[in-house]
Amino acid sequence: MILIIGYGNPIRGDDGIGQAVIAEVEQWNLANVRSQSLHQLTPEIAAEMAEVETVIFVDAGLEGDTVNIISLEPLPSDLFNWGHSLNPRSLLSLTQFLYQKSPQAWLIAIPGENFELSETLSQKALNGIQEALKIIQNLINKT
Repeated sequence: MILIIGYGNPIRGDDGIGQAVIAEVEQWNLANVRSQSLHQLTPEIAAEMAEVETVIFVDAGLEGDTVNIISLEPLPSDLFNWGHSLNPRSLLSLTQFLYQKSPQAWLIAIPGENFELSETLSQKALNGIQEALKIIQNLINKT
């Protein structure tokens, strides 16, 4: 089973990239894929991550012009932040700590350029979303 988590704020322009990707992924109706569209990453997600083999995080990137895919490992326990809002690596650490599970994890960072108050995605973001969807399809096919 694969869990795809798109996160960000859809009323901050390109910060909504992650949620836009999830809206597309949900149209695929794949039996082996679960998805979540979130404003931010919270500790509760660790329980769902413990039930899957692979997690793909999708977020807006603040730098660059290309979609980046990064393999993720849990943070070392001494660097872990137990706050209410987490990053993908700290969520992996929490999943490992609470459930002794460590799913394979990826972060797909899609470049954005407009993070002002707006519900519209830039052309750069829209192009990146299409590229990210192809990357996600490839990851799904390999698992």
